[in-house]
Amino acid sequence: MIEHRVRVHPSADRLPREDQLAWKLAAVATGTGEPVADSAAMAVNRVIDNASVAVASLPRRPVAVARAQATAHPSTAPGASVFGTPVRVSPEWAAWANGTAVRELDFHDTYLAADYSHPGDNIPPLLAVAQHTGRTGADLLRGIVAAYEVHVALVKGICLHEHRIDHVAHLGAATACGLGALLRLPTGTVYQAVQQAVHTTTATRQSRKGEISSWKAYAPAFAGKAAIEAVDRAMRGETSPSPVYEGEDGFLAWMLNGPRSDYTVPLPAPGEPRRAILDTYTKEHSAEYQAQAVIDLARRLREKTGPLDRVRSIVLHTSHHTHHVIGSGANDPHKYDPTASRETLDHSVPYIFAVALEDGTWHHERSYAPERAARPETVALWRKITTVEDPAWTRRYHDPDPGRRAFGGRAVITLDDGTVIEDELAVADAHPAGARPFDRAAYAGKFRTLTEGIVTESAQDAFLDTAARLAELPAAGLGGLFPAVDTDAVAAYDADLPKGLF
Repeated sequence: MIEHRVRVHPSADRLPREDQLAWKLAAVATGTGEPVADSAAMAVNRVIDNASVAVASLPRRPVAVARAQATAHPSTAPGASVFGTPVRVSPEWAAWANGTAVRELDFHDTYLAADYSHPGDNIPPLLAVAQHTGRTGADLLRGIVAAYEVHVALVKGICLHEHRIDHVAHLGAATACGLGALLRLPTGTVYQAVQQAVHTTTATRQSRKGEISSWKAYAPAFAGKAAIEAVDRAMRGETSPSPVYEGEDGFLAWMLNGPRSDYTVPLPAPGEPRRAILDTYTKEHSAEYQAQAVIDLARRLREKTGPLDRVRSIVLHTSHHTHHVIGSGANDPHKYDPTASRETLDHSVPYIFAVALEDGTWHHERSYAPERAARPETVALWRKITTVEDPAWTRRYHDPDPGRRAFGGRAVITLDDGTVIEDELAVADAHPAGARPFDRAAYAGKFRTLTEGIVTESAQDAFLDTAARLAELPAAGLGGLFPAVDTDAVAAYDADLPKGLF
C-alpha cells in the first residue's frame, strides 16, 4: 500500500491533477484488473446479501415510493431492472430504487475505521449500469471490487462524522470509481466524475440524528444516482470543480478540518491485488453495526440475569462512537421514545439491548413493531439502560490491526439486591473474527430466510445458482440477479401511494 498525503493547497499552487486525491482514486479504479479469487467470491456474497435485504424491504413505504419514482422513467434501450417489478427503467433511476431497497432495513454490509460506511451501497448503481450497457458478470465483479477498494481507503483515511458530514460523501466517489472500472474508462474521465460526485453528494448527518427519517435509506441511493449522472457527463467531456478535495474552497478546507487539513489515504500500489472487500463485514441482525455485538451479548446474558423486573440498572461500557451516536451520550430523547420511528430505534442501543435481552433473538420486523416498542415492561427496562465511553474500547475500535479491532463492549447489570452480573463481547458472532463468521452458506441462509414467502423455493435456487456463476455470466444473464417475486403483490403495495410529479 502507498500512503497518500492529502492537504489543502492555495489556488496559486496549481496542484497538478496527478497529485490530487481524485486522480489517485481514479487511477486505482482504472488500474483494477480481474479480481483475485477471494475478492471475487466475497463480491458474490455481497450481491446475495444485497438481494436478500432488498427483497425483504419491498413492502416498506420508502422502497415503494422509490420504486414508483423509478418506474415512471421506463427505458427500452435497454435500461436496468428494479427489484419487485418487471419494468426496465433508466439506469440512474434503477440505482435509486434498488439502492433504497438495499439500505432500508439497515441490514447489509459495513466497514468501520476513521469513518463509517456501507460499501454494499455501491452495488446497485454498478449493477444498473452493467445491465444498461451490456456488460458481463466479470465486468460487474471488477467494478464492485474497485469500488470497495476506494471506499475502504477513504473510510480509513478521512473522518467525516466529526464534522457532521454524512458518510455517503465517500460513497459517491467510490461508486464513480467502480463505474470507471466496470466500463474501462480513461483515468481522466473517472477523475472528473469523482469530483462531480463528491461535490454533489456532501450533506450533513442530520439524516442520522434526532427523529431519523426515511432519508437514511434514500441518502446512499441518491449518491449512487448522482455518481451515474456524473460519469455520464464526464464521458461527454464535461469537467468538474477541481481540485475538489485539496482546493482552498474545497471539501477539506470548508467541510472538514479547514485550511490546515492534513489526511493520509492508503491506496494499493500499481499491480497490487484489490483485497479491501475482504476487510468488510455484513450483519446478522437488522440494526446499526455497533449494535450487532450488543445483540449477541444480550442473548448470552439472558441466561444469567433471571427475571428482568429485578434489574436496577444496566450500563454498557463501549466506544466513543457507540456511546455518542447510538447510545445515551447522544443526549437524544428520541432514543428512549417508544413512539420513535424504526429508523430511530435501530440507532438506539439501549432499546436494542432491552429487546434482545427480553426476547433472546432479533427480527428485522417484529423487533421494531410499534406494539413491541411500547410494551410497558420493555419501556421500563429500556430506561434503566445507559452507555458510557470507555477509552479502552475506543482504542480497540480504532486499532489498526483488524485482528484486535473491536466494536462491542462490556455490560454491567446491577440487580435490586445488589448482585452485579458482567460480561463483554468484542465483535459480533458473524464478524470474520467472531464465533460464527459468515460464509457462503450463511449468506445463502440469510437470503432464504428474508425472502421466504416472497420468493418461491425454486426461484431462490435459481437466483443463488446465478449469483454463484457471476464471473461467467454473459450480459444477458445479469437479469438473473433479480429474484423472481410476485409482481402483482408488489404492485398492490404501491396502489395506495399518493401521487407525485412523475
